[in-house]
Amino acid sequence: MSITPASSGPSSGRASVPGALPPTVGARARVSGANAPTSPAGAGVYGRPASTGGSGGGSVPPRRPGGGNDYPGRKKIRPRWGRIALVAGCAIVALAILAGIGGVAYYKYVDSGLQREDPFADITGGRPAKVADGALNILLLGSDSRDPDNKGKAGEWRTDTMIMLHIPKSHDHAYLVSMPRDLYVHIPKSKANPQYGNTNAKLNASFSWGGTPLTVQTIEEYTNVRMDHVLLIDFGGFKQVIDALGGIEMNVEKDITSIHPPKRQFKKGMNHFDGDQALDYARQRYQYADGDFARMRHQQEMMKAILDKAVSSGTVTNPGKLNSFLKAITKAMTVDKDFSLADMALQFRNLRSDDLTFLVSPNDGSKKINGEDVIVPAKEKASVLYDAMRNDKMADWAATNVPKPASSGSAQPSTKASTKTK
Repeated sequence: MSITPASSGPSSGRASVPGALPPTVGARARVSGANAPTSPAGAGVYGRPASTGGSGGGSVPPRRPGGGNDYPGRKKIRPRWGRIALVAGCAIVALAILAGIGGVAYYKYVDSGLQREDPFADITGGRPAKVADGALNILLLGSDSRDPDNKGKAGEWRTDTMIMLHIPKSHDHAYLVSMPRDLYVHIPKSKANPQYGNTNAKLNASFSWGGTPLTVQTIEEYTNVRMDHVLLIDFGGFKQVIDALGGIEMNVEKDITSIHPPKRQFKKGMNHFDGDQALDYARQRYQYADGDFARMRHQQEMMKAILDKAVSSGTVTNPGKLNSFLKAITKAMTVDKDFSLADMALQFRNLRSDDLTFLVSPNDGSKKINGEDVIVPAKEKASVLYDAMRNDKMADWAATNVPKPASSGSAQPSTKASTKTK
């Protein structure tokens, strides 16, 4: 997402004087905004002696009592074009500065609309050290309060989407690692609910037992990667985000019928979806052999499509569209106390969907443990991946571990391997 603040530099406006200039000033009085010359008094364009009206120079006659430009024996002289240009140039610079201040105020306004919590406050025990300065690790947690399958009451929802977003120090790429919700990991004891935790269970149980703090603690313990920020996203709220863009394009893998009312028919191939349609499609999993991996894949494709549409539709360069887009995003997100959406937008404004690599945490597929279907971690492969993330070496890891993009161009993260989007 790209936000272009108003410029306050010299290029923000030029105040050159068009057409022929009066002979009393001549060509030397052509001034261009902030590039206007600054001459000492008594010399140059602004301080030199005024011409008597002919082509040559002349001395200034004595003023009449009372001052002003009313001299004996001559008409009242109009203000000099050079001075007008200087004033106009200063006005343009001032407006540019005010526009910049307005931009800063708007960014603060956007950030003030975000809901905030402190996901690190209740973490017990030590946390991984921050190793690579300049790189950012952000945990994206997606709940879906409007998913018909989500029957939990408030405070009992489980997050079905967990993505570790790594942005290297170079800020020229982003790696998004989806963590399967059924990944079988150790969950520490919950500070909020001490009767839970300190056991192996499905990863998304951590959110149910201890909210965002326990989820952060569980993922940090498993990966040994320190999270810099945490974003809790209500995917149900992404309806407004998608609608603010005028819909998005998504490639449907095969003909399916939604299991949720109104039982939409999704046809194979590229489709234009509004917010309701896109969310409905991204929720489907039972119609696919790989189940929840298909849902993760479709959620990744939805995020990619949103980014593509925001850039290609001119949203980021249209103030009205951008305002609607950002307001919809802020309503769908809860962030940590130090997160700034405006700062992120500015720092990573040059990222495009081609700069995103979607991955799935290494695993050995499904298995029954204690009567439950869980996803078994591939611990050695996972250790190598998260070591690369911790040390900001993801580009090196991807060079040898990420398969070439599929010819179809769609993101296809498998259950055991990772795939880069085309």
